[in-house]
Amino acid sequence: MPTEASLRTIDRVLAVLFVLVAVNGFVLSLPEALGVPVSPDSPWPPLRALHGWAVTQEPAHLHIPPNLRASLLFDGFVQGPFALVAAFALWNGRRWLRTPGLLYAGAAIINMYFYFFQTVFGPDPPLHPTTYWPMNLPWLFLPIALAARLWTMREG
Repeated sequence: MPTEASLRTIDRVLAVLFVLVAVNGFVLSLPEALGVPVSPDSPWPPLRALHGWAVTQEPAHLHIPPNLRASLLFDGFVQGPFALVAAFALWNGRRWLRTPGLLYAGAAIINMYFYFFQTVFGPDPPLHPTTYWPMNLPWLFLPIALAARLWTMREG
């Protein structure tokens, strides 16, 4: 059985990771979903930087199919804001996170299912799976880890 101190450490690590999720959602996903191009001359510097990744790993980001755009909108409008709430709640030991956190985790896992489905079975599969999967599976594992942590937590 984990100790309270070890659970607090897990919560703090998850909190830091959720801040990174929020940054990704607001800085990369949302602008791309709203039509800012991923290109070498993109007006948004982070999407200029993403262009190299898109060319070598995820060409779908160069011409976004509708379900990828939906996933990016989820990242920007749902996952990004919720990640900040989750980070705050985890860092400060707020137990009210349990129910919304479990709902979020389910939605995020489903989002990644559709994201990966598009990636693997769409017209532009990853060109280098040994690079693609280690960089993208954490987006699936983090909501699973959150659900595992929250599952046994009592609300209060």
